[in-house]
Amino acid sequence: MTRVIYLDYAATTPVDPRVAHKMSGCLLVEGNFGNPASRSHVYGWRAEESVEEARSQVARLLNADPREIVWTSGATEADNLAIKGVAEGATRRHIVTSTIEHKAVLDTCRYLEGKGFAVTWLDPGASGVIEPDQVRAVLRPDTLLVSIMHVNNETGVVNDIAAIGAVCRDAGVLMHSDAAQSAGKLPLDVARMPVDLLSLSAHKMYGPKGMGALYVRRDPPVRLTPQMHGGGHERGMRSGTLATHQIVGMGEASAILHREMETENARITRLRERLLAHLLQVPGARLNGDRARRSPGIVNVGFAGVDGETLLLALDDLAVSTGSACTSTSVEPSHVLRAMGVPRDLAHASLRFSIGRYTTEADVDHAGRRVAEVVAGLAGLRPASGA
Repeated sequence: MTRVIYLDYAATTPVDPRVAHKMSGCLLVEGNFGNPASRSHVYGWRAEESVEEARSQVARLLNADPREIVWTSGATEADNLAIKGVAEGATRRHIVTSTIEHKAVLDTCRYLEGKGFAVTWLDPGASGVIEPDQVRAVLRPDTLLVSIMHVNNETGVVNDIAAIGAVCRDAGVLMHSDAAQSAGKLPLDVARMPVDLLSLSAHKMYGPKGMGALYVRRDPPVRLTPQMHGGGHERGMRSGTLATHQIVGMGEASAILHREMETENARITRLRERLLAHLLQVPGARLNGDRARRSPGIVNVGFAGVDGETLLLALDDLAVSTGSACTSTSVEPSHVLRAMGVPRDLAHASLRFSIGRYTTEADVDHAGRRVAEVVAGLAGLRPASGA
């Protein structure tokens, strides 16, 4: 059987074995199986203690107060809770976001448009970056919220959410950011950053799928209307029985990345540059997005003159993607690349490569050679030397 090299860590990541071990201890009769909301017996107390330890671990990753962490089923729910939770009952009716957001933000803002909210959609330009001055220029007296992602999940480009947050704070506007692709991979210090709401995903940081969290600032306080009712869990912001094993997994993943982020980032950045050295030698190759302002582990490269679907199918021993996992059933080119002005044909022939903690130099070199061979075959060219 041909070994498939996994270069799509941006879409989902394997669970770290240390995380899996910690989770398994919450699933069996002899383990920590209690309901953390049960306050009348020792099993519930133990489960609650584990949940609160995990809350502290996630908070430490952000330099937040543990009371500012609200558990959710993932970043999609966190985005919905942040945006709808702020909007419901608000007198201000204007929201600012960008055209390169994850579908969880795009679709939520479109939903609110249907409810009478005005939404300003910012385009990034060829760099893929949303600049603070763009945000400042569109703020209005009735602006309620700005939602701009930290790291784009398709290009890896980084927005300066601290600077955007400062613009919002000066104007008395709330700031939300989808940080699913940056938490645990880039430093986040909410004690210094004027960001009010931050969405997190466990499976983007080698934790379990179906788990996430929303950071909700306490000072100055952010008021959220809950989107789920039935018990008043999570300080009234998100009802529902907590999945102890999932939460413990996210907490352990946060603790591991908090300890290892600096060394891992340096290693992954070296691998990224090694991969780019291969890919950009391919005739017609083009890096999508700003070269400098990007996360260590994601690159998006277009290959002119080839059919994107054929290219993807031909790379059958590489796990790469043409966009977000949430839009992978669409035959349309990436909405992110189109918003950046990438021509339609090139957007169709662009691939996202992402590098994670299990990627090796051998993986990167194999991927570079395979892409060069396949693109040359499809375009009727010979591979560039050294690729």
